[in-house]
Amino acid sequence: MKQLQFPTPLGPLVVTATTKGIESILFRDATEAPDHSKDMLLQDCKAQFDAYFAGTLQQFDLPLAAIGTEFQQAVWQQLSRIPFAQLRSYSDIAQALNNPKAVRAVGAANGRNPLTIIVPCHRVIGANGTLTGYAGGLERKDWLLKHEQTTALALGLFQLEAN
Repeated sequence: MKQLQFPTPLGPLVVTATTKGIESILFRDATEAPDHSKDMLLQDCKAQFDAYFAGTLQQFDLPLAAIGTEFQQAVWQQLSRIPFAQLRSYSDIAQALNNPKAVRAVGAANGRNPLTIIVPCHRVIGANGTLTGYAGGLERKDWLLKHEQTTALALGLFQLEAN
């Protein structure tokens, strides 16, 4: 297993990879990860995050190898389908899984997402439109959503509707 820690505007990210792909990407405050900075996959991951934070990348292209239950994997797949700068509710994800009563289970799986930002759990909000839990903290979730909306507007991906 290889790891790399690198700075972002929201604090350090630690990426863990195996020969199968990226296993986890998590915010870690004040942590020291082994430096495998010569690993090409980890370097590619860092480069894609740098581009994301610079506003020039909207879709990551990395081999992923997150470990989770079958249900968690299904939820993470649905999260990966949420377009850049768009939002979904936990209920929307449960509906997409053809299991509308699984809203709480979707929330739990969302909270266990080991691939922050790449599997965009930050794009999931409460049914009433409020920001709800985010493993990286609500301040980071709010920042990510604003960053994506600003980037999308600058790129003309969508336009705000006038009141």
